[in-house]
Amino acid sequence: MFPEHIEKLATEVLELYRKAGKTIATAESCTGGLIGAALTQASGSSDVYMGGIISYSNDAKIGLLGVDPKTIKKHGAVSEDTAAYMAVGALEYIEADISVAVTGIAGPGGGSEEKPVGTVWFGIGALSGEEDINIHTGMYEYDGDRNAVRMGTVETALNMLKEFLNS
Repeated sequence: MFPEHIEKLATEVLELYRKAGKTIATAESCTGGLIGAALTQASGSSDVYMGGIISYSNDAKIGLLGVDPKTIKKHGAVSEDTAAYMAVGALEYIEADISVAVTGIAGPGGGSEEKPVGTVWFGIGALSGEEDINIHTGMYEYDGDRNAVRMGTVETALNMLKEFLNS
């Protein structure tokens, strides 16, 4: 299902998190669960990957992940603030140490001058102490068709998880 380099990357991420004793949750929009699928392609991933929420619609982002409706209205579903809310929501609803959230425009439609097709916002959330959550965000723009945008997003999310743990 995934290119070999993504399967290897997912396996590497799982091993790193397993060795560190850390767990992962996902909150996905434009990838529709592909990050979770990449992580669960490896046997025994359930000791690291706790689960994910696919929040494709704005209502799902609000209802399942606690994204503030005012944020979506002001900044849009594809925004830094929405990605941050999604990362926090994943940590709050799925007991894990670190979350990765993605929200973007995979295409072929839906883009604009401000947010062209291929725009994806990422959020990484990490528990810090009992109740504090640190959030890191980033935006990437991908070229290609819908599948290329989604696969690029999966690869970037896995690399972000890897880099975050190593930082």
